[in-house]
This record gives sequence, structure tokens and C-alpha cells, in this order.
Amino acid sequence: MEILKIHNNPERAEWAALTERFTREEEEITRQVTEILADVKSGGDRSLREVTRRVEGRDPRTFEIPADVRAAAAALIPAALKEALAAAKANIETFHRAQLPPEVDIETMPGVRCVQRAVPIRRVGLYIPGGKAPLFSTVLMLAVPARVAGCGEVILCTPARPDGTIAPEILYAADLCGVDRIFSVGGAQAVAAMAYGTESIPRVDKIFGPGNRYVTKAKQLVGANDVAVDLPAGPSEVLVLADDEASPAFTAADLLSQAEHGGDSQAVLVCPSVEFARDTQRAVGEQLLQLRRGETIREALRQSRIVVLDSREKMIGFANAYAPEHLIISMRDAWDVAAQITAAGSVFIGPWSPESAGDYASGTNHTLPTGGWARAYSGVNTDSFLRKITYQELSRKGLAALSPTVIAMAEAEGLGAHAAAVRVRMKGGVL
Repeated sequence: MEILKIHNNPERAEWAALTERFTREEEEITRQVTEILADVKSGGDRSLREVTRRVEGRDPRTFEIPADVRAAAAALIPAALKEALAAAKANIETFHRAQLPPEVDIETMPGVRCVQRAVPIRRVGLYIPGGKAPLFSTVLMLAVPARVAGCGEVILCTPARPDGTIAPEILYAADLCGVDRIFSVGGAQAVAAMAYGTESIPRVDKIFGPGNRYVTKAKQLVGANDVAVDLPAGPSEVLVLADDEASPAFTAADLLSQAEHGGDSQAVLVCPSVEFARDTQRAVGEQLLQLRRGETIREALRQSRIVVLDSREKMIGFANAYAPEHLIISMRDAWDVAAQITAAGSVFIGPWSPESAGDYASGTNHTLPTGGWARAYSGVNTDSFLRKITYQELSRKGLAALSPTVIAMAEAEGLGAHAAAVRVRMKGGVL
């Protein structure tokens, strides 16, 4: 099998097909998730247990992880990992604390004061993928900005391992970041529990976190009617822009690191020559032999690709058309290229900025829009955990100055009561 098919200078008419994501069995996933959401909404804990038995093959008596189990996890974490988590948390907190918005307090005209204040969301729910690769790093990426923003309560749902336990790394990271409550439940059923509430799991005001296509579909469905969600964050993806001066070995490593997330992940290289494409192909094949998750990576590479485009402008255009979750720019004048990028979740500049740095510890957030949604969504940041409330206070002189404008506009819209609310004040209580 050819590893990473090369598309040599495709016409723009072909770009739409080359920017498509993996959409296998979408109708069936929607049907299954809709059923799970309805079951949990109507049946609470009872239905949550039934779904867990059916999907995970286990029969939990309780869902919440008790305090003593959480505390015991610390003893199972190597000192080196504790140090790594502390360093990553510090960088993430530094970057996200710098994002806290200042209060806006301004007179738009004499006597008319307008204020905007950021208010934290009361209760947030974090979904943390588990299973074969428990993503404890995502705990940091979500819980740290939630605490920086000042959210009142932070709960966390994550799937159990086959033996019914939660990975100690997730428990330790949650305690490190101040998560209030942890529940052992995963998949679409966890999203349902947080969206609707059950006897054990409280309903939240907003759900955060990446997941597989079932989790993503569940978030899309509950987000339409029931609860706020962060963003569409499905199967992971990367697009690498590399010129002929880039390292094929570095490029191959970046493609493989994204492909190992799951069989439905996607890795794309855009480069200017077939020679560089083939060098990268060879490097991918060589490095793949050294990796443990080879079967998963090979599945992801089947829907991944290399696109050769013969001009810098076309390469940038293709990147914007794809709107990747992660964009790596390994080209001359990389910052100039970055300035022309209009759609990407997170951008990595230059040969010494692997995507894995952002996944773990540089300080930026790794919960990012996928599937082309970077055209319209930002990645998770401190602002994601805040609401903006505006206030206004007018003095009598301020209202007098503004009243002709308000009255004229209200009457033009046929809203006489709006105009009267101003006139009655200006006339001392009579119309």
C-alpha cells in the first residue's frame, strides 16, 4: 500500500474533494446518538446505567469518583510526570490569565455611560477522552482556564478503563487543577448526563471537550436546543505547509503524531515538489516501523494525503480552504505566511515548533475546531468560560441629548411605546 497518496498540482476544482474529512456512517451515528440522548434525558441514572452496560460492557453502581480514590491517585504518578504536569499547568495558566478581558467603561457621549463586564459561567462540564489513550493533558487545557475565569463549579466526565477504574493520571490532573467532581461515564451518554442532568450528575451550563464522532455528534445535538457547547471538536487533524528547505524527517514526524490520535484522524502535507513529497513518504514509512500505534496510524493515513502545489500562493490558498485544526508552517519567512492564514485553529511556526508542544505544554490550548470549523470558531480560551454583560447609565442631561435620536428611530420602526418611554421622562412623567 502506498503510504500517503500524492496529488500532483490538482486543479482548484479538485480542492473541494481534497479538503473533505472522514464521514463514514454519519447517518447511523446520528441515529444511535439521538437514541442515547433521549434515553438518558427521560430515564436519568437508570437509563445511564443501561446505556453504559450496552456500550461499555460494565455495570456501575455509582458514577462519582470518591475523594479517597482521587487522593490515592497521587501515589501512582511518577515524580517526573508530576513535574511535567506542574510545568505545563504553569505555562497554560500564564497564557490564559493574560487573556482575561479588561472591563470596558466609557462615556459614548456626555451623560451616557456604557459598561461591559466579564462574568464567569456558573457550572461547566468537561469531557475528557479516555479508553486506550486517556488524555489527561486535556484536563489541564479545560480546567485551568475554567478556574482562571472564575467558574463556580467544574465537573468532569471521562470513560472508565476496561476494569472500571479511571486512569490515575486523569484523577491527579483533575485535583491539580481544582476540578470539583469527577464522574466515571463516557461517550454520548456522558454528554447527555451533563446536558440534562441525572440524579447523580448535575446539569451544566456549558459543555467543553473533544471526543470521538459519537461525542461530537452528541454535542452538536444538545447544543442545538439544550445547553451551550464550546465548539465542534471531532477527529484530530493537521496540515503541514513545507517548502523544499524543510526537513522531510520533521514533516513525517508531525504527520505521524497526528495520525496516532485515531483511525479517523487526518494528516495532510502541502509542499511544492514531488521530490519533497516522496522524501516525506519514505520518512513516514521508516518512522512508522518504530511506533507502537502502527495499526491506528495506518488507518488514519488511508484518508490522509500529500498535495503538491507549484506556488506559494496556491499552498496558502489550499491551507485556508482546508481550515485545519492544527497548521504547521515550515517554510521560509514563516511569519509572513502565517499573516496570510485566515482559517486555522492553532498555528505552529518554524521547524522547532512541533504540534505536540501545543498539545501539552507551550501554553496555548489544544481544544480546537476541526472539520473545517476553524473558518468560524476559535479554539477554547479563557473567554470561552465567560459571559459578557453590558450596563448603561444615563443622566437626565444625557437622555435629553440622546432623546431625539431614540425617538426618531423608534417612530420610524413603528414602536411608539419605545419613543414614549423617553418622552415621559423628558416631560416629567406625562406624555
